Amino acid sequence: MKVKKRTVWFLTLFSLVAVIGVYYAFGSNNTGNLLTIFTDDTLNETDILGVNQEITKTVSSESDLFQEMRLELSNKRSQLREQLEQKMASAEYTPEEKNAAFNEMEQLINRESSEAMLEMLVKSFGYDDALVRIDEQKVAVTVMSDETSTKQANEIVHLIKTELDNNVVVTVDIKPFY
Repeated sequence: MKVKKRTVWFLTLFSLVAVIGVYYAFGSNNTGNLLTIFTDDTLNETDILGVNQEITKTVSSESDLFQEMRLELSNKRSQLREQLEQKMASAEYTPEEKNAAFNEMEQLINRESSEAMLEMLVKSFGYDDALVRIDEQKVAVTVMSDETSTKQANEIVHLIKTELDNNVVVTVDIKPFY
């Protein structure tokens, strides 16, 4: 009589599960103590160690402004990305037009990653928040700081020009805390 390998494996695993189930059902004698965990005696002896308190953090209106600006920029770019994707997927456009749309999509992705990298670098100077927007050969940087000095602005301009290109026009807007 031939027995298939699959049948042998099934019977082996089934017997293993059965043995483990019987062991857990009848092997441990700790089940008697589990019934007395929630009695009235233990509830009366319980001490309250602490109460959760909500921690509220005030967010400045400038931070909200930065979030709104990011959201607006993200929405515009999402719409542009959708238009480019539709153009690339459509059969109405020539291969040259589709290639141009693909190149524009690639530039958009590169621009977004450059902006994120520059924001991290600007924040590493000690600013609480920064927003970088790249448009062709113009870069607009908005930072949140208590102090407004030309030295800070020059540091940011130097950073942007070293990371991107010396030919870009950099504008720095320093927003104070309220």
